[in-house]
Amino acid sequence: MRIRTAGVVAALGLALAASGCGGADGNDEPAATGSTPATSGKLVIWADDKRTAALKPFAEKFGQENGVTVEVQAVSKDLQTNFVTAAQQGSGPDVVVGAHDWIGNLVQNGAIEPVQLAADQRGAFNETAIKAVTFNGQLYGVPYAQENLALIRNTELAPQAPKTIEELVATGRKLKAEKKVSEILCLQVGQNGDAYHIYPLYTSGGGYLFGTAANGDYDPTDVGVGKPGSVEAFKKIAALGEKGAGALKRSIADTNSIATFTSKKCAYLASGPWATTDVKKANLAYDISAFPGFAGGKEAQPFVGVQAFYVAAKGKNKALAQEFVANYTTKPELAVALYEAEPRPPALTAALDQVKGADPDLAKFTEAGRNGQVLPAIPAMAAIWDPFGKAEAAIIGGADPEKTITAAGKTITGSIK
Repeated sequence: MRIRTAGVVAALGLALAASGCGGADGNDEPAATGSTPATSGKLVIWADDKRTAALKPFAEKFGQENGVTVEVQAVSKDLQTNFVTAAQQGSGPDVVVGAHDWIGNLVQNGAIEPVQLAADQRGAFNETAIKAVTFNGQLYGVPYAQENLALIRNTELAPQAPKTIEELVATGRKLKAEKKVSEILCLQVGQNGDAYHIYPLYTSGGGYLFGTAANGDYDPTDVGVGKPGSVEAFKKIAALGEKGAGALKRSIADTNSIATFTSKKCAYLASGPWATTDVKKANLAYDISAFPGFAGGKEAQPFVGVQAFYVAAKGKNKALAQEFVANYTTKPELAVALYEAEPRPPALTAALDQVKGADPDLAKFTEAGRNGQVLPAIPAMAAIWDPFGKAEAAIIGGADPEKTITAAGKTITGSIK
């Protein structure tokens, strides 16, 4: 899957591993400062497969301009886990590219160090993206892309954006009765659940994961799972499940949710910008809007995630890594190249301005995430994904909402303590 849950589960074996999906970044122009670090040797960058290809030309140019060798190495699986392990063994890269919700785990393991950006450099980015890569009051990464869920709908089947989830379900059931679709909604659940994709409905129903401290940071001592709001949220979610309206089903998973939509078997898809390539290939008439919440409930809030560049704390060439991350990945050309590799909205305002005219989907996804919640990057988030997801899947399958989510809350709280 393109987003978090699969990567998160794979990384949970690591000590306090945060969830995440691999990202990558790079930049294309010369370093912006007047002097480059007095260093030589080799700069090693780790990224996932997709972004490695986009990053290589810019990394090579940086190497030529600074008289060093730059290697961009693709890590196709468990990038976060492999990075932490390699860093502890002294064999890791100088720069790594990945999701912002890795930060708490990486900092706790001493794997990354703060990045130094001038005020004007910070101001060139989307404010939410900068907030996402700020941890304990320090900037730990340079963001290059932002992402969040939205509702993608087949406009031939559903011309109007639903204002509530109840309206969506009513339209989906009507289409199913008319044998125009076989599913009401393509929202991935799977056998182990998917906290990321269910989160808009969870928040609309009154649930939360972590409270916030006075400074706005997530508070790991205030766990919302298992509290009354989460129970009420999952009662509403259960009513949409397999023993209720049938809109949420465990048979819809990361492996088939997008394909079911592109094959016109459902009118609605809960997904993010990573899905649009497949949607466009299917030649569907589609539109994008905010994911709807429950009638009379709170606003549905998707997670907002950011992909970023990090400087390895135990890298062999940290001065050069700081130069590359702070003064090379902050330029628009690389952000545009990474967008072209996978169409996630650039976090750099100038890059977004360059591409949004040719891709109206970007503005729609950004608007759909306008009131989203930054995905928690605190280490305690690692305790959420597995129990929360399994409770979600069980409840959607017909398990008692109150007993199931209360038990999950106790498991999560116990893990954090």
